[in-house]
Amino acid sequence: MKRAAGALAVVLACLLPLATLAQTVPEPSGYRMDEFRAPVPETLAGGFVVDTAQAKALWHAGIGFVDVMPRDEKPANLPEGTLWIDKPRRSIPGAIWVPNVGYGKIHPDRAAYFLAALERASGGDRAAPVLIFCRDDCWMSWNAARRAILDHGFTRVFWYPEGTDGWAWEDLPLEKIELFEHPG
Repeated sequence: MKRAAGALAVVLACLLPLATLAQTVPEPSGYRMDEFRAPVPETLAGGFVVDTAQAKALWHAGIGFVDVMPRDEKPANLPEGTLWIDKPRRSIPGAIWVPNVGYGKIHPDRAAYFLAALERASGGDRAAPVLIFCRDDCWMSWNAARRAILDHGFTRVFWYPEGTDGWAWEDLPLEKIELFEHPG
């Protein structure tokens, strides 16, 4: 019994620094450039961080939700005749899916695509609230939320770091969504 208690104490002592580390991820001065599936900060300078209950309330209030989950692109050098099947995205109902806008550096065309989606989600009002998400522990959504604030001038950006993982965990609805079609 004493040995088991000692082993438990050792395990807890090892986990404590990991838990502390996960809770103290600092915001970078710029964008996260790699290792996007990792613990994220608890803050977003200039924005609002929300949990699942708050995200659900914002969803019921009808604010625009923007899903930035990456999407695999069809390889340019895929041999002719090879079947390519896109993986469907199950997301929060009503969300606008704009993949691949959360990388640390994006092409100007991709930035314009993201801006068009933000404009759609906000009704063209950069002071209107928008909520940005991806999956749990995904820097793509943090980068995208930061980009909405810094690069595009949106002033009421809500970041939902738990994303569809947290949403599903609470048994909230998910549905298959399609890619946002850029109007231009």
